[in-house]
Amino acid sequence: MTRKMTGKVMNEILSGLYNNRVVPYLGPGVLYDAVNVKTGEAMPADSNSLIYAMNDGNPMAPKLMYEFPRAAMNKELKKGRNFLSQFFTKTYSETQWTRAALHDWLVEWKPKYVIDINRDTQLQQSYSDQEHTLICGVARITETQFRFRIYHYDGDTYHEITQNKVSPNLPILFKPMGTPLPDANYVASDADYVDYITELMGGFAIPDFLKEYRKDKQYLLLGMPLNRDSERMVMSDITYNSPAHRGWVLNKNPTAKELRYCEKKGLEIIDMDVSEFLNQMQVAA
Repeated sequence: MTRKMTGKVMNEILSGLYNNRVVPYLGPGVLYDAVNVKTGEAMPADSNSLIYAMNDGNPMAPKLMYEFPRAAMNKELKKGRNFLSQFFTKTYSETQWTRAALHDWLVEWKPKYVIDINRDTQLQQSYSDQEHTLICGVARITETQFRFRIYHYDGDTYHEITQNKVSPNLPILFKPMGTPLPDANYVASDADYVDYITELMGGFAIPDFLKEYRKDKQYLLLGMPLNRDSERMVMSDITYNSPAHRGWVLNKNPTAKELRYCEKKGLEIIDMDVSEFLNQMQVAA
């Protein structure tokens, strides 16, 4: 079942964010108000919008429309893996977008740890005025068993570093599905997800320092649908070692599948979308 955002729940979430006990987990819904500066078109972020954008504005076969990784796999088989990389880089690095209100809100809070499954760069822009650690997911590479790359941002430029060079005092931005900056690497197709999730379950897709830091953390899932297996499996393993009450999910119209899943995973569904949440934050402030 879902529940309203009561004052008690709001205070629990806000105090958790302030003390870095609650970790924001950003899904495609946080970009609901980001639009192309020139055309006014919405930024493609969720499964359907990404499929249409990838396919020149046209739908694909019904079985491919079910989930973006399936559609991306079809394109990869036809056009090669570079096609997907070029698509994401053009979409998120070469196109100018307006700022999403959720990211402006994050600028005010500056949490120590944020997880963002989107592939755009707005989260990185939110922290561009300070040093931070960036963790990017990668898939189907042969030079290492690990499925991540770690970068230190020095206030101006990203530099790739090893785990033992990470500063424990800097904010951590985790982009498991990739980003165009500083290097264009993406987890997108079915084959990417299979490889990434396999290594995620084996412990090779999360750095050791993050495995330690995430212990007993709760999560606030923002704009994050949980009706597809790929996104659920990624979320479940990334948030491993959480307490019995794993956190909260903003979802106004959860499916029966989402209700069952959230109950199983200890996630409390709040009857609210991202825009309503931001309005509540303004009132609370």
